[in-house]
Amino acid sequence: MDPILNPYAPGAGQRPPELAGRDEYLRQFDVVLERIRRGRPDRSVLLTGLRGVGKTVLLNALRGQAVRANWGTGKLEARPDQSLRRPLASALHTAVRELGHPQQEDVDHVLGVIKAFAQRDAPANAKLRDRWSPGIDVPAVSGRADSGDIEIDLVELLTDVGGLAADVGKGVGIFIDEMQDLGPDDVSAVCAAFHEIGQQALPVLVVGAGLPHLPAVLSASKSYSERLFRYHRIDRLERSEAARALQNPAADEGAEWEDDALDAMYAATGGYPYFIQAYGKEVWDLAPRSPITAEDVRVAAPSAEAELAVGFFGSRYERATPGEREYLRAMAEAAITVAEEEVAAEAGGAGSGEEAVAPAESKDPLTRAEEVEAVPTSVVAEVLGRKPQSLSPARDALMKKGLVYAPERGKIAFTVPHFGRYLRNSA
Repeated sequence: MDPILNPYAPGAGQRPPELAGRDEYLRQFDVVLERIRRGRPDRSVLLTGLRGVGKTVLLNALRGQAVRANWGTGKLEARPDQSLRRPLASALHTAVRELGHPQQEDVDHVLGVIKAFAQRDAPANAKLRDRWSPGIDVPAVSGRADSGDIEIDLVELLTDVGGLAADVGKGVGIFIDEMQDLGPDDVSAVCAAFHEIGQQALPVLVVGAGLPHLPAVLSASKSYSERLFRYHRIDRLERSEAARALQNPAADEGAEWEDDALDAMYAATGGYPYFIQAYGKEVWDLAPRSPITAEDVRVAAPSAEAELAVGFFGSRYERATPGEREYLRAMAEAAITVAEEEVAAEAGGAGSGEEAVAPAESKDPLTRAEEVEAVPTSVVAEVLGRKPQSLSPARDALMKKGLVYAPERGKIAFTVPHFGRYLRNSA
């Protein structure tokens, strides 16, 4: 089929032609925007999930809704080695300009507070040329959001920004990607600031996106964080939603998918949005004609897997040191051990009653391993023949690199779906 007309678009944060399965999140966010704008209490929003489920795409879509609602918006991506002050100042600078406040004197005051907040990031003895400035052409305001205590400063900053937005009957939305990478002090400051903002009913909200352990990061900082946010776990698409993500873009180009082909695509991709786009692109390019068949999917599968191996899995694997790669491979093998134990347990209970699972109905361990989401760290240590404590440095380094996370105490999981399968097949 014509590759120029190919509607599928795999890419980091790139919106697919059909944003399937996310309608309810978009609808709920419209309600949140209007409630907060009217001064009614509501919570900010957090999107959590594995890599490749479309968190960044949804984050951008929510920002688009805020823009259409005439909110001022700004976006930043958190980084482990960067303070929150500079990127947040830039994001708020953008948001304040979008508000269109008629009183320039009031706007200049808030911009001066933003500038003071940003410049406090520099050491006290830094030379003028070393002091970073957010490109704001007004003097920094002295004595406001410049104490050096990020928690105090952020409360003061957002109070002033929220007051400016309330003056014109609008709101300000701060959109933070990779939110789990904020430093501990910055996480604490964000929670404290929005706790205070909520009590004042000011029209400011944060929409964060991050890995599954983001709620744990927040709760470790402030015990009340779970009451500050609406938590949405973004997961793989259901079969019908995955079909919609494939069928509608194809229909726009006058093409169709056979039902068997859609079944084959769901089996191959697991319903993960990024994989759907990656497979969709390869299948379209290699299919000779419409309708697209299950055989077309089978033929294109090696090409799609090769592309994912290089661009999605391989790029992450290469970031790990040799010792860390050993830990990753052990995690993949540990999933087989866990699966074998599950199959054995089911087989052992086959004759104990009507509800028992018959051995014939149990999947083989290798197939079952693909469904194991987390493995005990003790099993990883057994695979490597090491003591669990000796593996802590490798595990912690992988967590800092965003390759694994701890869903609960004593367990570890990949942040990337199908990563274990990739390692078992190729690494």
